[in-house]
Amino acid sequence: MKILTERLSKTYLLIDADLYLYRACAATEIETDWGEDVWTLTTDLKVAKEIFANQMNDISTRLKCNNLIMCITDHQNFRKELDPLYKSGRKKVRKPLGYKAMVDWAKYSWQWWSEPFMEADDVMGIISTVPGSKAIVVSDDKDLKGVPGRLYRPATDELLDITLEQANRQFYIQSLTGDTTDGYIGLRGCGPKTAEKILGTRPDWSLVERAYIKAGQTKEDALLQARMARILRYTDWDEDTGTIKLWEPKHDIVSLAR
Repeated sequence: MKILTERLSKTYLLIDADLYLYRACAATEIETDWGEDVWTLTTDLKVAKEIFANQMNDISTRLKCNNLIMCITDHQNFRKELDPLYKSGRKKVRKPLGYKAMVDWAKYSWQWWSEPFMEADDVMGIISTVPGSKAIVVSDDKDLKGVPGRLYRPATDELLDITLEQANRQFYIQSLTGDTTDGYIGLRGCGPKTAEKILGTRPDWSLVERAYIKAGQTKEDALLQARMARILRYTDWDEDTGTIKLWEPKHDIVSLAR
């Protein structure tokens, strides 16, 4: 990401390519019953590509920006090193037919960005929080509400301007509630309403720690769950070495110069 500083004068749309390529592929799968218990599953990638390209055109028109970057997940993931069970439940869920070919096509057709050990969310989070960045994150994934900056959600046609305080609150909530889909549990028995009650009107990391200790868990448990939940920001990454800095509470007190 050495060229980040060269791009601060432009507005870029950071596309959650994983999500929208997956949806385009899934939309074109067709089951066929040939009789006598013989079934086939087929797809038409020409149609899938058209669906995806049309959506990108619609997003570009809506946001009046043609500078798109496809953000794509690396084959390795730093969260799996923190907890081997991270997303282990998804191993049983196959990706749509042609998904890998669609990813290769997207890389050929648009600018794209991937970083070692990062998910697409992390790439978007880092680029969009570089001080002075004009980037807009494009995703319907709720996790991106935990990143300060501009977020466009195509499904609801919302363009959100998320403050540092709002992003931190969402991050603390996720650290408390966990995400069973992704395979990290958070604070035992804590749902969104309980998390909101714990944080109150002045959310702070100390409140999260206190809740874990009160429940018979530890500060270390709280920190691990936070690191699992954290969508990386620029403060969580060393640009010179290209390495991830695991989240520490002090990272959230760094203001964004916008």
